[in-house]
Amino acid sequence: MRRARCNSGKASVHVEVLMKVYWGDPREKLCEAIDSILLSCIIVGNRGLGKLKRIIMGSVSNYVVNNGSCAVTVVKHHE
Repeated sequence: MRRARCNSGKASVHVEVLMKVYWGDPREKLCEAIDSILLSCIIVGNRGLGKLKRIIMGSVSNYVVNNGSCAVTVVKHHE
């Protein structure tokens, strides 16, 4: 676990960064991790799949937004 301090203006924010490796369906594993680690927020990426691919493959970020029990920030893929 890494601890970091962010200095934005006058206020200082304490941030803990945690990295773990899980095997299985990423949608389910991310939601399980939120509950088992007791996360207050999570940041996930979005690859920007087209509508057809999203329907066939499913969207991990969309699933976590709708089923996760903490705040979820989705970062859009940018080339």
